Amino acid sequence: MIKKILIANRGEIAVRIVRACQEAGIDSVAIYSDADRHALHVKKASEAYNIGPDPVAGYLNAHRIVNLAVATGCDALHPGYGFLSENPELAHICARRGIIFIGPDAGVIRNMGNKIEARRSMQAAGVPVVPGSDANLASLAEAVALAGNIGYPVMLKATSGGGGRGIRRCNNEKELRRNYDRVLSEAGKAFGSADIFLEKCVDRPRHIEVQILADTHGNVVHLFERDCSIQRRHQKLIEIAPSPQLNEEQRAQIGDYAIRAARAVGYQNAGTVEFLMDSNEEFHFMEMNTRLQVEHTVTESITGIDIVGEQIRIADGKPLSFRQEDIKRRGYAMQFRINAEDPKNDFLPSFGRITRYFAPGGPGVRTDAAIYTGYTIPPYYDSMCAKITVWALNWEELLNRACRALHDTGVYGVKTTIPYYLEVLKVAEFRAGHFDTGFVEDHPRLVNYRTSPPTRELAAVVAAAVAAHAGY
Repeated sequence: MIKKILIANRGEIAVRIVRACQEAGIDSVAIYSDADRHALHVKKASEAYNIGPDPVAGYLNAHRIVNLAVATGCDALHPGYGFLSENPELAHICARRGIIFIGPDAGVIRNMGNKIEARRSMQAAGVPVVPGSDANLASLAEAVALAGNIGYPVMLKATSGGGGRGIRRCNNEKELRRNYDRVLSEAGKAFGSADIFLEKCVDRPRHIEVQILADTHGNVVHLFERDCSIQRRHQKLIEIAPSPQLNEEQRAQIGDYAIRAARAVGYQNAGTVEFLMDSNEEFHFMEMNTRLQVEHTVTESITGIDIVGEQIRIADGKPLSFRQEDIKRRGYAMQFRINAEDPKNDFLPSFGRITRYFAPGGPGVRTDAAIYTGYTIPPYYDSMCAKITVWALNWEELLNRACRALHDTGVYGVKTTIPYYLEVLKVAEFRAGHFDTGFVEDHPRLVNYRTSPPTRELAAVVAAAVAAHAGY
């Protein structure tokens, strides 16, 4: 039985995993760099250990992290998301040292991290893929010939890529020739592999993904889909479950594809199968994420299933606590990534000290945060500092509750994306549930919102409240 887990991550996801450990009666071990010594996950965990002065290197040193897990008597390691979460080396080292890795095995991570291998696996399983190359591109000439056959626009992609990096759209042969070496260079620098491939560009798709869970006893289920179409430069901003753009037949179809995909690769633990839905409303496999997703909270909200808790149960060798027919969805949920960025200044990061912070509350509102009043957001990591997840019985109620929750949230001292989301919620197409991955680019004037500063009277009341609760 798992009794102690090392969390190989930081920020709000580390706090989320600590909470799951607490509910399961499991001790948690946090790691932190010098820059994170005052971080919330350090305060919340049962134990915490410094991994060095470098703000990033410690979180990427698989051997050192696993050594620490062994030294502190941990049974298991949870990688969270980002950092080493999809690095097969970490899973391999854990297996070699007798530490349970809370995720799929190293072979599955390696194969699904390779986009060519993933495409081949899906094709063999009867899951539709985007037309493109069946192997890594050997030359620019091959890329030009293939693009000519499948038609422009096309996408050049890093074979080992992810997170929206190592991708370039090419609308014609001139752009393909110009971008080829750039993507090769980006792939080598970002992922340590200069392998790239080419796919037909699905123009203005809807980005739909399916959450799956698979145990070690052969049981595989899906927890319905999420709509991640609201994104900027391939980075997701708002996630919705279930998608307001699918009918029940499409929902059943994409769920079946996801289960086929998981079974085809022998998947175990939590994962996400991502699809693009084209203008003909046909699905195309994009990739499989072999880890917990940022947006798992919307799925938890509509199903009532604790995904992180199930991850731990699966890793502990237990069967899933439910069957597919037991999983029911109720209502709609929407997650907003609260990034420390300035939307009025090209979304530039806005790191610094949080002078005041108020989390939203009320019915159907959940906050996952890594910040608190007085905390200084360090400049070395991702700009996301909190997630607000809102649930309601129907779409209209969800939109209204989301507005209320965002207005309810107070983050002072840095710029955030909250005002931007309030503007998105006003757009007619969004409110009608009709949008695709081009939504942000189609609405450039959303950044021209105006915000009113608090009145002097309100500022005085807030200051007095903060002083009265100092140190709480």
